[in-house]
Amino acid sequence: MDIQKRIEELTSLLNKYNYEYYVLNESSVSDQEYDRLMNELQLLEKEHPEFLSPNSPSQRVGGEVLSQFDKIIHKNQMLSLANAFNEEDLRNFDRRIKDIINVQDVEYMAEMKIDGLAMSITYDNGSFLYAATRGDGNVGEDVSHNIKTIRSIPLMVNEKKEFEIRGEVYMPKATLTKLNEERKANNEELLANARNAAAGSIRQLDSKIAAKRKLEAYWYYFVNALDYGFEKHSDSLNYLTKLGFKTNPERRICKNIDEVIEYIKEYTQKRSSLAYDIDGIVIKVNDLKYYKALGQTAKTPRWAIAYKFPPEEVITKLEDIIFTVGRTGKITPNAVLSPVRVQGSLISRATLHNEDFVKSKDIRIGDYVSIRKAGDVIPEVVESIVARRTGNEKPFEMASHCPFCNSLLHKKDAMHYCLNKNCEARHIEGLIHYCSKDALDIEGLGEKLIEQFFNQGFIRSIEDIYALSNHAQEIMLLDGFGEKSVLKLLNAIENSKSRSLERLLFGLGIKEVGVKTAKILASYYTSIDLLMKASLDDLISIHDIGEISANSIYSYFQDEANIKLINNLKELGLNMEYKGKAKANYENFFTNKTIVLTGTLMKMGRKEATAELELLGAKVTSSVSKSTDYVIYGTEAGSKLEKAKALGIKTLSEEEFIKEFNNARKG
Repeated sequence: MDIQKRIEELTSLLNKYNYEYYVLNESSVSDQEYDRLMNELQLLEKEHPEFLSPNSPSQRVGGEVLSQFDKIIHKNQMLSLANAFNEEDLRNFDRRIKDIINVQDVEYMAEMKIDGLAMSITYDNGSFLYAATRGDGNVGEDVSHNIKTIRSIPLMVNEKKEFEIRGEVYMPKATLTKLNEERKANNEELLANARNAAAGSIRQLDSKIAAKRKLEAYWYYFVNALDYGFEKHSDSLNYLTKLGFKTNPERRICKNIDEVIEYIKEYTQKRSSLAYDIDGIVIKVNDLKYYKALGQTAKTPRWAIAYKFPPEEVITKLEDIIFTVGRTGKITPNAVLSPVRVQGSLISRATLHNEDFVKSKDIRIGDYVSIRKAGDVIPEVVESIVARRTGNEKPFEMASHCPFCNSLLHKKDAMHYCLNKNCEARHIEGLIHYCSKDALDIEGLGEKLIEQFFNQGFIRSIEDIYALSNHAQEIMLLDGFGEKSVLKLLNAIENSKSRSLERLLFGLGIKEVGVKTAKILASYYTSIDLLMKASLDDLISIHDIGEISANSIYSYFQDEANIKLINNLKELGLNMEYKGKAKANYENFFTNKTIVLTGTLMKMGRKEATAELELLGAKVTSSVSKSTDYVIYGTEAGSKLEKAKALGIKTLSEEEFIKEFNNARKG
C-alpha cells in the first residue's frame, strides 16, 4: 500500500465529511464509519510522522500548548465599525455615501452582527497558514492552534493563491447552556455570556480547552475580493461558501436604505430566535468598486456601519452606593446592585456618573432601579422605580472626604476630586491605566492583580513594574500562580518596553492627553527628549492641540518628579521613540489647512492621502464648509466639488495636489 497516497485519501474523505456535518448540517456516513477512518489516519500518521501535515483533520482535537501568543502584523489593517443607533444615523450614513460617489441609490448588504470575537485567517497554496485576532487593528495574536479546533473551518481549500478572510468566532447559545450546566455540576464558576466564553476559549494557551468549547464561526469579508475580479461583496461571499467556508444565510442584499431599515425591523423581532447572540446589524456597500473612493478614517471604513440594537433594560434593587477614586482623583458614585443578568452578562455594579446625575434622577439606596448596558457594554442606571418605594429608602449624600485617604474633596463643575497626590487609590488607578490595552498593553497585569501586588508591596510605582522579577519567588506562592504563569507575566512586562512612544505618553496619564493627542505628539516630536524641550508656544502651535492641553503637557514636563520617572524608565530600557511615520515639524503648503477629499484619487488612495496630509499638519474632514481651505478632487467628484465652487473655496485637482504634496515632503 502507498502510505502517503492512503493518508491523502483519508484526509480528503474526512475533510468532506467534516464539511457536510459542520457546515451543511448533514452527513453521508455514520459516526462509526467516520471514527474508523479517523482512527486509521491517526495510526498511519503515528507510524509515518514524515507524512503528518499540520493541517491534517487529526489535528483538530487540540493538544498543542503554547507558552505565549506570537504577534502577527496584519497585512491589511483590521478596522472596527462606526455605530448607528437609530434610523436617522442610518439615513445620514446613506446620504454621506451618495455624496461621495454621486449616485441616486446605493445597494447594500445587510448581515448579522454576531456577538463574538473578530478573526482573520490567511491561506496559501490551498492550506491554512495562520489565524490572528484583531488586536489593535495593526498587530494581532497568532491563535492558529485554537482556531484549527473549530470543525467548520476548512484546513485545505481548492484555491492556490494566498488570500485572507475575516469573520466572527462565537459560541452558540445551546453550547453555553450545556457548558454552564457541566460547570455548575463541578462547582466551577459559570461563564458570564457567549461572547466572553468565545473570547476566553480562543485565548487559551492549551488548545484542548478550546476544542472542548465547541466554538463556531461565520465568515463575512473576503479581503482579496478585488484581486479575484469580484465586483460585489455578495459575490465574494458566495465564492467563500463555494470554497467551503461557513457564511451566514441570514444575510440579504438591500436595494436601498429603506430596505435596510425594513431588514433591521425584521431581525429586531427575530433576534431572540437565532441560535447565536447578535447585538446589531452590519450594513456594507455591496459594490466593491466604491470602497477605494469611500476610503476610511483612522479606525473605521466609510463603506460600512454597524446598527446597534437599543439596550435591554431590566429592573433590580440598588443595595448601596459606594465611591471609587480614579487616577486623576475624580470621585465616582457607583450603584451596588442585586446581581441581575443583562444581555448575557451578570451585573452587580453600575456607574452613577456624578452627584448631579444621582440627584436629578432622585436615586436612593434601597430603590428598585432600571439598568441597561449602554451600547451593549457599560452598565448604567436609567431611573428609579418610584412606584415600588416603601418609605425605607435612603436619599443619596455625596461624600465629603476621599473614601481611601480621607482628604477633603474639592468640587469642580459637576465632579468631585481628591487632590491628595499620595492617595493610594489614585496610585493604583494610575498603574492600571499604564498597563491597559491602549497604553503599554501588559497582558495579564490587570486591575485585580495590580491591586493585589500594590497591597503586598510588590508594585508601588511604574518603575516597580519592571522590577517585578525580584518578587518572582514570592508571587509563585500566591494562589493561581506557578512558574509558567509568572514567566509569562514577566515576558509580557519585558515586551512592553518596546512599545511606540505614543503608548508611553498615553500610559503616563498626562492630564488632557488621550490616545489621539498622544499620537499627535509622538508623530510630531518623534522622541520624548524633543517633546520635553518643547516650549508652551510650540505646543499651542500644533494643529489639534488646544491651549488647555498644551498647558497641561508643558506643566507635566516641568515637574521634577515626572522628569525623574522618565529618566528611570530610560535606564530600564523602555523605548522613547515614535515607531510610525514622523509628522512634519516645518511649515509647508498644508500646515494647519482644513482639507476635504472627494472623488476617486488614482495615484494615491483616499486612505493614504488622508494619512499623508495629517503628517504634513493638515486636518482632513468629510464635509465642505466655510472653514474648508482646499477641496482636493479626483475623478467622478460629486456634490462636494460643486459646493466648494459655490462657496468660493479653493480646489486642487489630483495632479495639482501631487505636485504640492511632493514639494511639501521635500521641506
